[in-house]
Amino acid sequence: MTSPKQSAGGNQWSGLRQQSWRRGGLHFRDVTLDVPFDHFGGGQAKSAAASLAAPLSAKPKGGPASIEVFARIAATEADSQKPYLVFLQGGPGVEAPRPTTPVGGSTWLARALEEFQVVMFDQRGTGKSSPIGSVEGRITGLDAVGDDPADIAEALSHYRADSIVEDAEILREALGVDTWSLLGQSFGGFTALRYVSAHSKSLDEVYFTGGLPAVDTDPVTVYARTWEGMKRKSEQYYRAFPGDRAKLANLIDLAEAEGGVTLPGGARATAERIRLLGHFLGASDGPEKLHYLLDQDPASAAFRHDLAAALPFSGRNPLYAIVHESCWADGTVTDWAARRAMPDEVRADPTLLAGEHAGPESMSEDPELMPFAEVAQLVAQHEWPQLYDVDALRASTVRGAAAVYFEDAYVPPEFSLATADLLGGVKPWVTNEYEHNGLRADGYRVLDRLISLARG
Repeated sequence: MTSPKQSAGGNQWSGLRQQSWRRGGLHFRDVTLDVPFDHFGGGQAKSAAASLAAPLSAKPKGGPASIEVFARIAATEADSQKPYLVFLQGGPGVEAPRPTTPVGGSTWLARALEEFQVVMFDQRGTGKSSPIGSVEGRITGLDAVGDDPADIAEALSHYRADSIVEDAEILREALGVDTWSLLGQSFGGFTALRYVSAHSKSLDEVYFTGGLPAVDTDPVTVYARTWEGMKRKSEQYYRAFPGDRAKLANLIDLAEAEGGVTLPGGARATAERIRLLGHFLGASDGPEKLHYLLDQDPASAAFRHDLAAALPFSGRNPLYAIVHESCWADGTVTDWAARRAMPDEVRADPTLLAGEHAGPESMSEDPELMPFAEVAQLVAQHEWPQLYDVDALRASTVRGAAAVYFEDAYVPPEFSLATADLLGGVKPWVTNEYEHNGLRADGYRVLDRLISLARG
């Protein structure tokens, strides 16, 4: 591991804006810069250098000429010379975390800061990176695109891991360093794999936590496997909390009788949306949280507010619902793959819970997602290009390590291990000590184990 090396060309991006501040023993730099909206004009990915040189005056079809991306860089001292580690957040469509605790403790950030400056990168469309949302019934953040759902859907095809990686490459060059390292959690790991595939020479080390995706695999195949895992986790949950199956069944009956349980803000929770409460079962502390939710009176205000907050696909991060399945689309059309993969047994029994199995009903039953309903249908029919180059992955010499969770509800371990076989420098750590949230639950130990494993 080396200190950040200045790239030969220095800081080629004149639009980098920075602001420094200090809080809780940490030193922060907030950096913002403009990047091309479309890195892949003509169907060919541009290099970061080509993107830097490209004019931003012409508006590409389906989007603006440029967008802003934002990152917050945390370090333990001012003017740090430690190398950079980029944290790639799970999602898709979720901004980077905002540190609120001082240096120390048992978090992954505390471990990372011992030897890195940590780049908290807001992926495009989230946080402070030209965020996309809906306010008062209209889509925000895509004003340059117009109101045509087809144009908006085309624009959203530029919010996948391939575009995020190109944004990050421009940021790396703007910071004036030749190489940096990555930590990818969940979807962030998918993005990290794309980074290895497209720009391995820009990387020192790469770490994956619950985020080694399937390569060249139909999303229906992946979702079929995750449904089997959720069936098993559902039955395990009901054995731990025997009375909760009846409570959930009663809640579903209530939703079906009224056409959906009315939530604060006007959203409705129908049977299929209530099934999504199974996402709790993908975290180590999730079963208890679900139990405490179901233990409330469904008629109470507390329950209605808590249920609204618990549902995974909402207007808070609309991209999470709209482009979610695209993260598995390695050269294919998704067409609501999770719903198509639903087993008949699950379809017949709504108490068998779902995880990250997005369906079109989320768009029509939440006022904040409703403006995206037609757009989401068009995105589901989009023919996505391939994300990963198998030959490039095999040729990569980037060292790293991957936490593969044996009971992962979202990223089936057999696919992760098959992908790990393509990466000669990345060592897998298969464990049943943690669920998908291992990095949050015991971050210091998980990251320390991965660093030690990668470096031998």
